[in-house]
Amino acid sequence: MLTTVRIAPGNANLILGCDLVVATSVPALSRAERGVTRAVVNADLLPTASFVIDPDIDFEASSMRDALNGAVTPGDLDILDATGLATALMGDSIATNAFMLGFAFQRGAIPLSLEAILKAIELNGAAIEMNKTAFSWGRLAAHDLQRVVSAARFKSAGAAPAKKTLDEAIAFRAKFLTDYQDAAYARRYLDDVARVRTAEAAAAPGSQDLTEAFAKGLFKLMAYKDEYEVARLYSDGEFGKALREQFEGNSGLKVLLAPPLLAQRDPVTGRLQKREFGPWIFTAFGMLAKLKGLRGTAFDIFGYTAERKMERALPVDYSAMILRHLDGRKPLDLPRLVALAKAADLVRGYGHIKEGNVARYRTECARLERAIGQPLAQAAE
Repeated sequence: MLTTVRIAPGNANLILGCDLVVATSVPALSRAERGVTRAVVNADLLPTASFVIDPDIDFEASSMRDALNGAVTPGDLDILDATGLATALMGDSIATNAFMLGFAFQRGAIPLSLEAILKAIELNGAAIEMNKTAFSWGRLAAHDLQRVVSAARFKSAGAAPAKKTLDEAIAFRAKFLTDYQDAAYARRYLDDVARVRTAEAAAAPGSQDLTEAFAKGLFKLMAYKDEYEVARLYSDGEFGKALREQFEGNSGLKVLLAPPLLAQRDPVTGRLQKREFGPWIFTAFGMLAKLKGLRGTAFDIFGYTAERKMERALPVDYSAMILRHLDGRKPLDLPRLVALAKAADLVRGYGHIKEGNVARYRTECARLERAIGQPLAQAAE
């Protein structure tokens, strides 16, 4: 029975860590005591706030495991890829928590009866059957982990979709861009991809590496997530469907946003601050999504910010950069052109984070362009 709202240092009986980063934090490990605390920890590394700020962060998983080994005795520690197993078995990573609860229960670390836990899952009312099944898989994993791993591999092999061909991937992206903006926007994408494909086929028959990298990079830059796209994704029905499948009701649903025209800036950092919007925002999303045709026009009130101007220029500059190396006046340096096309992967994030990544992208593009056509030794200098 708990007699306090806080667990004193060294007094935790169980660390049920659904995220390795959080489970190895100072507040969590300070509650552990060797010989007293049992730890069941998910080895899957979930993105934290630090990862959002720096997507290239090294999580140092081995160091985290060492920290756990120092906090609890080896016999009281279980580290497993619960997210991978639960997702493969249930088709949804949200089943991870119930899977881990089942594992910990079977290990004797949950001082409740089976009936009480199953009743609690029913009373919670969210994805009852999925959570019960995931809980059972977790129990089996604690008893025979290899059997569960084999079942997960079997399900993954049967459920894995066939890899899209290049033509299928291009067609899918064109369809997305039509929904994102309109048919003319998608046609612009298809025309540029076709020009690159024609040049590559002429220079290196049978090669598709440049076309594939360019088709992916151009799509990424053209489908930037602005106010209209956020509104479309929230109001196209898929978001609501996913919520209904997992939860009952949405009266308390809130969204945190930092719209450039409305958000205030932090007085210290100068960065836009997120603010909370209640359920009414979803009605506004539906209205805003219908105005996506204004994107990039003189009537686009969001398009005058520096960030949106930058985003509109990126795909134009990217296509021009690749296409100027395909004019036929010199042999194609395909390996470096492919690397140049893949540089678009560096463009990610939002606001000041994206601005920093775009600066990195432009620096890398300049470096690669200088190297194109040069001997390897000279390009490395």
